[in-house]
Amino acid sequence: MTARTYLREWTDQPVRNVLAGMVGTFALIPEVIAFSYAAGVAPQVGLFASFIISITIALTGGRPGMISGAAGSVALVAADLVHNHGFDYLIVASVLAGTIQIAFGLLRLQSIMRFVSREVETGFVNALAILIFSAQLPQMLHVTWHTYALIALGLAIVYLLPRLSTAIPSPLVCIVVLFLVTWIWPMPVHTIADLGALPQGLPHFALPDVPLNTTTLGIVLPYAFAMAMVGLLESLLTATVVDELTDTHSNKRAECTGLGLSNILAGLFGGMAGCGMIGQTVGNLRYGGRGRLSTFTAGAFLLLLLVVLHRFVARVPVAALVAIMIMVSVSTFSWSSLRDLVRHPRLSTTVMLATVAVVVLTHDLAAGVGVGVLLNGLFFSFQVMSLMRVDTDTSADGATCLYHVRGQMFFASASILPDSIDFQNTAPHVVIDLKDAHIWDISAADTLGKTLTRLRERGKTVSLTHADARARNLLATAGYAALTAE
Repeated sequence: MTARTYLREWTDQPVRNVLAGMVGTFALIPEVIAFSYAAGVAPQVGLFASFIISITIALTGGRPGMISGAAGSVALVAADLVHNHGFDYLIVASVLAGTIQIAFGLLRLQSIMRFVSREVETGFVNALAILIFSAQLPQMLHVTWHTYALIALGLAIVYLLPRLSTAIPSPLVCIVVLFLVTWIWPMPVHTIADLGALPQGLPHFALPDVPLNTTTLGIVLPYAFAMAMVGLLESLLTATVVDELTDTHSNKRAECTGLGLSNILAGLFGGMAGCGMIGQTVGNLRYGGRGRLSTFTAGAFLLLLLVVLHRFVARVPVAALVAIMIMVSVSTFSWSSLRDLVRHPRLSTTVMLATVAVVVLTHDLAAGVGVGVLLNGLFFSFQVMSLMRVDTDTSADGATCLYHVRGQMFFASASILPDSIDFQNTAPHVVIDLKDAHIWDISAADTLGKTLTRLRERGKTVSLTHADARARNLLATAGYAALTAE
């Protein structure tokens, strides 16, 4: 990336990016507080971490306009570590997770995202939209009618105001109007203060109070690796979704290293590791936040709210945040995928639905994506396997039996070859023709070698024809080099 491009990512449409970042800040607060409790830590741990992560990744990340913070499945992974070993071990795990993520980026391993198919991406997005909406339900249960009235008013502002003017993002207007309504006419509704105590000071540098030895490393490393992988997966998937929404390209390698550096700093300042947040990111994009300034503003404005304006923030009705997050969930969901359920192949639909189901049931985005990728791989292997066939032909004099192998021969399809051969055939000569076949792995080479050996053990003269260099190398590696002579 050139210096001119980087500068443009900071200076393009500054007012719109700042306003969109402010919307992202209010969308951050309830989710970060909720996930802080899920991780077993105080709200300030997640809030301060989100401030540090947003500021750092705005400077070093590879995806402008993406909001990152201390939320998501990373918090769920951290919960067990905090419960069993304490908060200081979480700090060590966050720093180590960031280090792993930097190494991931430096080694250019971000290319593994190519294995995440379109169906899995759609399932990821739809599941997240469902989770965002379901996370609002507790705030709408066992409440007075005032809450429902405020939510309705908030949704009306969010959806109707843009028809009149888009100068100021409607969610910001929603927050201000509902704050003024509850301030002028006090009513029994929940406020942000009811979600948890807000911090009133600045984060400070602090080293964890744990012994730095192999025992600590043995405890922390499994959690740190899981946090790193989950964070990378969610961030890279979010970056991919943003690329498609904006018709732009991003530097996934820089996103990996930027996230790693952000998590290291978050840990050193008493926070926990985080990752990309697709709900907040979609909200940011919806209101024009496509540059680095919007990401920076989301973090900087968060610190301003917490340190300077925390008394006002504490009095903002939760109904305003619920209305905004309902809008985010509706805009995040891929409604066209409902139509595609009957248009797309059943295997593709199954992958998408399985991804959604696992994420919704486990609240673990990484688990859902993992299941989706696994199913996609299995279905793909099955489809490729079904394309392989072996055609049989016998010479006029009955002396030679020709087996013409067609298609891709790999671990899943390799057994088709021996199953297609008649080992009791009386023809003394057997030819296995690989002209239209490709040997891909050791499993296929081993099966081919064993088949040739079995035929020769029955007194046959066996010829392997049209074996390419890859097939010969794999046969040699499998210990059948002597069988490759034509």
